[in-house]
Amino acid sequence: MRLPRDIDGAQLAQALKILGYEVTRQKGSHIRVTTQLSGENHEVIPAHQPIKTGTLASILKRISAHHRLTVEELLEMLGL
Repeated sequence: MRLPRDIDGAQLAQALKILGYEVTRQKGSHIRVTTQLSGENHEVIPAHQPIKTGTLASILKRISAHHRLTVEELLEMLGL
């Protein structure tokens, strides 16, 4: 599955609410989101527009590993 090319940090943080992620803080151009679902997990998302594909792939890979999903399943769940 192909990664979205036009998603920004705020959109990704909003989409991650499905998995219980909430914005815990923002410092400059970085948003920190945290979830307690499936154990505690923190991710830092750059608030860039758009997020570079390599950065997005890395973030999605870590989130999918935490929730024991494939990246494709995660993208489908998030509607991206």
